[in-house]
Amino acid sequence: MATGQLAGEGLGREVPRPTPGSDERVMTIVEHLEELRRVLLVSLGAWLLATAVAFIFNHQLIWVLERPLREALLRTHSPFGQDVVVTSPIEGLSIPIKVAAVGGLVLSLPVLVWQLWTFVRPGLRRAERSLAFPFIFGTLFFFALGGVFAYFILPIGLSFLATFLGSNAVYLPDLGAYISFLALVVVVFGITFELPVALCVLGAAGILSSSRLRHWRKASYFVIVLAALIVTPGADPFTPTFLSLALVLLYEGSILFIAHALHH
Repeated sequence: MATGQLAGEGLGREVPRPTPGSDERVMTIVEHLEELRRVLLVSLGAWLLATAVAFIFNHQLIWVLERPLREALLRTHSPFGQDVVVTSPIEGLSIPIKVAAVGGLVLSLPVLVWQLWTFVRPGLRRAERSLAFPFIFGTLFFFALGGVFAYFILPIGLSFLATFLGSNAVYLPDLGAYISFLALVVVVFGITFELPVALCVLGAAGILSSSRLRHWRKASYFVIVLAALIVTPGADPFTPTFLSLALVLLYEGSILFIAHALHH
């Protein structure tokens, strides 16, 4: 009888559930898949909508992308002025589509990042959540900073490449090849500008300290210069030089940030 009463009392009790204000969120596998499906659909919709908007303004986007090349042609006094060529019959359509797709990705990036954050946030602890936002913001900021930096220093390298052969050849750049080259340079600079993010994450984890980074300064400078020479796609001496100088400044800034903000 006592056993039956205890069993009845046990069955009558409610299983404790997380309160609305708690940091824990219990989700089943099906709920995770549904949430992932929602995130993918919203992200895809945002990208398609932004791509459509970018395609409408593709002429303006291409004009902005051509600016470094036009400036380089102006510096080299090209006999064709600032004209570029299209060498394939389909590039008249394929180039605007590619530019719109990438432009749509850039325009929809805030939505994509937010959707990713809503998906991973429930699985993070409170301390991890407090670090996740600065990490995401820093990653996006320094990638954009690297891309903008590459965009504005690119005319110097292009001018050098355009005049390297002297009078032996006439420089008449292909638009499709130029945009691919520009995209590669922007991506390289954007990725390498993540150096302070990586250093600060290691500093926050206690793996690196400002004193250790100062001790490694000479070796780090050598690695930075060597990496800049390897990863830059152009054959000019100016692009890797500017990249090296920027990375050295970011390295020194990381030392100061770790020393004063992270107290290492």
